[in-house]
Amino acid sequence: MSRPSSSESVYDHHRRGQWARGEARAHGVARRDLMKLAAAAGTALPLAATASPPSAAAAAAGIVKPLPPELFTLRGTNAETRFPALRGTGHHTPADRFFVRNHTTTPRIEARDWRLTVWGGGLSAGPLTLTYDHLRALPARTLTAFIECAGNGRGFYTTQQGQDVSGTAWTLGAIGVGRWRGVRLADVLKLAGITRRAVDVMPRGLDDEVVVAGVDLGRVRRPLPVAKALDDALLAYEMNGEELPPDHGFPVRLVVPGWIGVSSVKWLGDIEVADVPLYSPWNTDLYRLFGPGHPEGGSAPLTRQTLKSAFELEWAATLPARRPTLLTGRSWSGAAPVRTVEVSTDGGARWRRAALHDSPRRGSWVRWSAPWIPTRPGPAELLARAADATGRTQPETAAYNTQGYLFDAVVRHPVTVV
Repeated sequence: MSRPSSSESVYDHHRRGQWARGEARAHGVARRDLMKLAAAAGTALPLAATASPPSAAAAAAGIVKPLPPELFTLRGTNAETRFPALRGTGHHTPADRFFVRNHTTTPRIEARDWRLTVWGGGLSAGPLTLTYDHLRALPARTLTAFIECAGNGRGFYTTQQGQDVSGTAWTLGAIGVGRWRGVRLADVLKLAGITRRAVDVMPRGLDDEVVVAGVDLGRVRRPLPVAKALDDALLAYEMNGEELPPDHGFPVRLVVPGWIGVSSVKWLGDIEVADVPLYSPWNTDLYRLFGPGHPEGGSAPLTRQTLKSAFELEWAATLPARRPTLLTGRSWSGAAPVRTVEVSTDGGARWRRAALHDSPRRGSWVRWSAPWIPTRPGPAELLARAADATGRTQPETAAYNTQGYLFDAVVRHPVTVV
């Protein structure tokens, strides 16, 4: 598979310039409010607590499915998958342990009442409205792809690199791989009459409006370049062979393979096809890189995910000395298939290849394993690092940004041998 296309880089650079010059339309939010939030985004704030809040029931009130502590760590309105719970589950993440990222609460929507409206100046005619049955009657496609929060791994900026960042302190469990079935977004856009005038395609969810720092940001929405919308994006109504669960976007969600999770908008209600560039809070003050080493006004809006590896092992696990232990884990990249995974059991002094158990594919992960017989009792650090088909390898340190996005460094996993 190829590297990220040059058209994406051109698009990102062009959009950053448009935003700086005030040429883009900030859909639904006054530009002065977005600028105020963007200025605040350049300052790191303490991370949200990494442990479950005192009232787990209250914290999880906005999530529908059960969240047993052996499967999830609760983080405000979100639920992070505990990586040890994935061991032995197969390539696709079961719905009962797929992470949940909610900006507000999970809405309960009836399929019979749901409508998707496609509208905007980039169409040749008036709005197109589809019912759930209409959508399901269109030609279907199935794809396997991960959904991963842009802040996955954020907690390690502080615990491993000693840097203050803002946002939810995810470890590595804000990811899941699903088998998604639905209709290509390209097919729906063509049915709606997309024209050469189209510049941006912006899906919007049906969850509650989001209020940050006293500013009503409206419902979650984030524009896609037309090229990506017409490429591999999917309007999904099934996950792992069953209808979407409420927490994962029922009746219909967008799946944007390889890109940060906020692009894969849940509970779709409408899609604007615009003939002018669009901006929303989710690609201005949120989901851009701020801080030292980044442009003064922030980076281009984030698109592709980074390269990561995780052990399917309890944090600070206790392992027996002089007995075989099979270390297992998963590695993934948004840019290209993972080609190799290496494991170190001595804190990075020596590395050896892990065995891969999946055919590498872009936008998905590979499961891997490495046998180990610990010989010396005491503390040890396990490390796993992946390399993808672009030639990129996980670094020792992730590049800092104030909001803690796109952590990609090798994680030092502590264990005790007894």
